[in-house]
Amino acid sequence: MPYYPTSLINLKSRRSLLCGVVTLSVLFCSTLKAQEVQKNADNTAISIPQLSISADKSSGAINYTFSNGTRINNAVAYVEDINSGYLSTANLANHQCIVEQVNDKIGKGLCLTVKHSDSKRNISITQQFKLYNGKQYALVNVSATSAGKPIETRNISALALSPAGKGKLFIPGTEPRILDVPFDNDDWTPTLQRHWSKAGEDKTKGISYEFLAVYDQLKNSGLIIGSINHDFWKTGLSYQTAAEAGYVDSLNVFGGVATADNPALKSAYGGLDGTHDHTLHGTMLGQTVNSATIYLCASDNLHEAFKDYGRVNSIINGARTWQAPAPVYWNSFGVEGVLGYEKVMMPPAVYQISDFIKSMPNFSAYAKPVLSVDSYDQGLYTTEVLKAIGEYGAKNGQQIGFYFSPFAMWSWKNNTKNAKIPGTNQPLESALLHGKDGKPILYKDGDWGAYALDPTHPGVRLSIIQQLKKAKAINAKFLKIDFLTAGALESTTRYNAKVRTGMQAYNYGMQMLRQLCDSIMGKGIFITQAISPLFPHQYAHTRFVSTDVYSHLRDDQKGFPGWGSTESSLAAGSHLGWMQGTLFPYTNLDVAIMKNFQRNPDLNEQEIKVRLYAMMVMGSILGDGSDYRNPIAAFRAQEFLNNKNIAKYFSNPKAFIPIKMADGESFDQQMAFYLPGDNTLAAAFNFDLKNEYKQVFSRSVLKLPAGKGYQLLDFMSDRPLGELKADAAEFTIVTNPGDAVLVKLVPLK
Repeated sequence: MPYYPTSLINLKSRRSLLCGVVTLSVLFCSTLKAQEVQKNADNTAISIPQLSISADKSSGAINYTFSNGTRINNAVAYVEDINSGYLSTANLANHQCIVEQVNDKIGKGLCLTVKHSDSKRNISITQQFKLYNGKQYALVNVSATSAGKPIETRNISALALSPAGKGKLFIPGTEPRILDVPFDNDDWTPTLQRHWSKAGEDKTKGISYEFLAVYDQLKNSGLIIGSINHDFWKTGLSYQTAAEAGYVDSLNVFGGVATADNPALKSAYGGLDGTHDHTLHGTMLGQTVNSATIYLCASDNLHEAFKDYGRVNSIINGARTWQAPAPVYWNSFGVEGVLGYEKVMMPPAVYQISDFIKSMPNFSAYAKPVLSVDSYDQGLYTTEVLKAIGEYGAKNGQQIGFYFSPFAMWSWKNNTKNAKIPGTNQPLESALLHGKDGKPILYKDGDWGAYALDPTHPGVRLSIIQQLKKAKAINAKFLKIDFLTAGALESTTRYNAKVRTGMQAYNYGMQMLRQLCDSIMGKGIFITQAISPLFPHQYAHTRFVSTDVYSHLRDDQKGFPGWGSTESSLAAGSHLGWMQGTLFPYTNLDVAIMKNFQRNPDLNEQEIKVRLYAMMVMGSILGDGSDYRNPIAAFRAQEFLNNKNIAKYFSNPKAFIPIKMADGESFDQQMAFYLPGDNTLAAAFNFDLKNEYKQVFSRSVLKLPAGKGYQLLDFMSDRPLGELKADAAEFTIVTNPGDAVLVKLVPLK
C-alpha cells in the first residue's frame, strides 16, 4: 500500500490570487508589517520589510534577499525518482503561482504556492512558501506529483544551489563560518565551525544533519536552515564554499541522507558524524511525495533565530513540559561502568550513597534526589534489590531511577541464533534490523556488541512493556534511555512494511515508548535521553548535549582519554543552548565528578568548578557520578553540590545567552555567556593553559539600564569581586588559564 505522508498544514484560504506564470515565495525573520505581491515582465515577488523572494518567470529559480544583507540566488527544488531519475524545477517549462491566506498552528499570514509543470513530463513539482504575521522566519516545502506511475524517491529537496545553476548564498561579515552538526550525540563527535579555505586549498565542504547555520563569528549574525518534520526523512544539508569568503556556491537541503561510518576519516569529517547507516535511506512512495518543511531565518541575532527554530519545531511536533523543580540525581556510571560487574560497588554501598546524599540539605532542598542506577549486573542488581534500594532511598527523601536501551540488544557477537528478545519468548533474530549485506546490523561492533532492534516489531513492544513494568515495580520516577540511534537505522527488512524509513520507525518507536510509559508508570515520569538523534525531540524532558563527560578540563590532558572533557562538551554546547526552553525544559550535560571518573586520574577542585559552571550555562539538570565513600569526594560534594547558590540555580536551570562561542578545533577555547534576570549572571571560560582571558561585558549586551550601579559577586561564595559604577558602560572579567569565572550582578541601592 502506498505511503501518503500527512501534510504539515491544512490551508484555510479565504481568497486566491492567480499570479500567472511563475514561482514565488517565503518568509523571514522579523515582524511582518506589510505583505506585498509584485509582478513585472521578468519575475514575480512576494515581500515583507525584512525579506523579498522573487521567482524568475523563465527559469523558475527563486531569489531570497534578506534585510541583514544575506542573499540566496537561483535556488531550485527537485525530486529524484528511483526509476525516472532527477527532475528539478529548472527542468520544467511552466511556473504558476497562487497566493492564499494561511491560518495554522504557527499563525496567520500568506502562503505562496508555485507549481512547476511541463506538458512533456508526467511529474510536476509544487513549492510552498509561508510568511506569518509577527514571526521571524520562512517555512518552505516541496511536493512532487505524478500523473502516471507512483513516484518512489529517497532524495527530495526543497532548496538546492549549484554552480551549474549559478546558485549562490552570501552572508555579510568578515569572519564567516558554517556550523556543521552531527546526526546524533554519539562517539564524542564535535560540532564543527567550518572556515573558508585559503587560496590554493580545496573548497570547504561537508554534510550537516537536520540543521545548519552560515554565520559571522564576530557579529553572531547569519542564516539558519533546518528541518521541522522528523517523522519520515532524515534531512541532510550538504554544502561547499565558494572561493570568496562568505559565499556558498553549493547547498542541498534534502530528505534521504544515510551515511555510513568511515574509520578512515576523522570523526567529524565523515568518520562518525553521520547517520551510522548500513544501507540506503528508505523510500517514500505515492502519487504525491513531500519533503520535510524547512525553516529559514536570517538575523542579526543568531541565538534568537535559533530559539525560533526550536519553538517552531515544538509548535509543530509538541514538547514535554515539567512543572516541578528540576530533578537532581546521582548516577552510578561514574563509579562503575556496569554496576557490580567489577565489584566496585555492590548493592549495600548504594545505601551508603543514599545516606550521604541525605547529609546534603541544600542538594535535597528543591526536588527529591534520584538514585539513578545506570547499566548494571542484573544478576546482582535484581528487581528485588533495586526495589529495596528505592525503598531505602525513600526513607531518606529520595527516589530511584531506571535505565534501559529500548532499541539496542547487547550480546556476544554471532550469538543470536537461539536468543530471545529481552523479556519475551520471541526469537531475537526476528526483530533485528539488516544491512545491505543481508546480515543483522551490529550497531555497536565488537565481541560484546549491540544489535539494532526494529521498533515496529511486536516483540520489541513487549520488551519495552516488561522494562517499564520493572521500573514501576521499583517505583522509579526517572528514566534514562540510551542507544536510541539504533532504532533510527535504515534496514532492508522491517516487521511493519508500511514503515519505510529509519526515522519513521524511530518516531513510531519513541511515540510508542512514551505512550506505554504514561499508561504503565503514570505521566509524572521524567525522561532523559542519552545517546540519541536530536529529533524527534518531543518524547523526553532532556537529552545529552554531547556524549559522556568525564569532567577533566581538556581532551589532550595527560592520563585521561582523548575525549569527554569539559572543554569539548561546552565547545559543542556553546552553539546549542537555544534548545533549553524551546525543544526541552532542560538540557543534560551529563554528571559532574567530585574526584575521579571510574579509573581516570583524580580531578582538582578548579576542574570541578569549571565543570559545574559549564553545566549551568547550558541550562543542564544537575547530576553527579561520584563515589562518596571516598572522603575526598565526600568533602568536595559538600563544598560544591551542597552549595546553596549552586543548589538554588539547578532547581530551575536556564541556558545562558552566548557572547563568544567556540570557534575551530583548538582546545584553547575562550567563551563568554550571560543570563539576564533580577541578578544578571556573567560567565567566562578560559581553556587556554598559557594565557589569561580578558572579556569585556557591556551594559548594552547585558541589557542593563543606564545610570544604575551593580556590585559584582563571585557566584558560589558571594565574595565581592568589584563594581560596575552607575556611570560606567562596561566591566572586564579576567580569567586565569584553565579556569572559569561566574559573577552575579547585584543592583546597588
